[in-house]
Amino acid sequence: MIETAAPHAVRNALGDDPRLTDEHRALRATVREFADHVVAPQAYHYDAQRTLPMSIIAQMGQLGLFGLPFPAEYGGGDRDYLSLCLAVEELARVDQSIAVTLEAGIGLGVMPLFRHGTSEQKARWLPDLLAGRALAGFGLTEADAGSDASGTQTTAREDGDDWVIDGTKQFITNSGTPITSLVIVTAVTGEVRRADGSLGKELTCFIVPTGTPGFTVLPGYDKVGWHTSDTHPLVFRGVRVPKENMLGERGRGYANFLRVLDEGRVAFAALCTGAAQGCLEQAVDYAKSRVVFGHAIADNQHIAFTLARMQARVHTARLAYYDAALKMEAGMPFKTEASIAKLVGSEAAVANAHDASQIMGGYGYLNENAVARHYRDSKILEVGEGTTEVQLMLIARSLGLEQ
Repeated sequence: MIETAAPHAVRNALGDDPRLTDEHRALRATVREFADHVVAPQAYHYDAQRTLPMSIIAQMGQLGLFGLPFPAEYGGGDRDYLSLCLAVEELARVDQSIAVTLEAGIGLGVMPLFRHGTSEQKARWLPDLLAGRALAGFGLTEADAGSDASGTQTTAREDGDDWVIDGTKQFITNSGTPITSLVIVTAVTGEVRRADGSLGKELTCFIVPTGTPGFTVLPGYDKVGWHTSDTHPLVFRGVRVPKENMLGERGRGYANFLRVLDEGRVAFAALCTGAAQGCLEQAVDYAKSRVVFGHAIADNQHIAFTLARMQARVHTARLAYYDAALKMEAGMPFKTEASIAKLVGSEAAVANAHDASQIMGGYGYLNENAVARHYRDSKILEVGEGTTEVQLMLIARSLGLEQ
């Protein structure tokens, strides 16, 4: 049962990154303290209750975390995207569910509005979302649509001054919390002619406010991990929204959500890195304090080498997401780097959770231990926001290989 943070020497074993500013370091320290002293002590309780702790979400809002990468004119923090990634990493060290609430809340909930919304849409929705007083979900995934958006079955048709939406979505994060204010939904609005002359589906995004008649949030899933994260299937039956609720241009839904996913993968990679780091910290702390046959198990070369490999994974994952985030901020192409960061980070998290659990033996199998939760939680990191196979496909394409 280990919930306390490991010595800071573990965190800084490789020194600080010269690309981080003093503002970056101060933010990281603030969020780390919040994670260690507010989130970690309550993580087991809320995980067992399978409840998103709204008091913690409110405190994250007060810290300004939900507004970090957005302009001050909407109530944002005027910080860069790397700042968001640093905050997500620090939260994920102790509780992946809390981290993904922030990551998805911004990357999937707010970013589409910020990138593609009208001035009226931004003025209406962004202030509460950036303050953490509200959350938003992104309704993309369906039973037959996720990586393959052409499988989208949800439709939207024009009817007078409204759009009428029918269909279902699944695995939608932040869609049923007490403060969820809206869900952004992708829907088929017609057909488009592809470059090769064939017909494809025209996808458009819509803002659907919570409580709209016909919009039903079904009970949450019974998941292997991420027990605290809010995740639901959604049903839309004759849901009417005014035409001004269309988000972005008609037919640009596919292109717009690809941009959203590329950006989201960078922050998601930071979440993966935090999970891997958390496992490393707990394992080092345990290995130094656990005495067997008169010696700390850390003195065993096999244990020491395992911890060394865990550190190497964390370091590599962190460098990968730093690189992707900084290229994104500089306006450079970052799609491939985002996929690499997500791939490397998710594999590091899964491997470190396995190794940490093995080092800690029976203690690593108790749910009250953060490592056990990381062991359950980390599997989804190889699936969410693009599976491992999707990342490999995208990386292969960047090499000129047809996949």
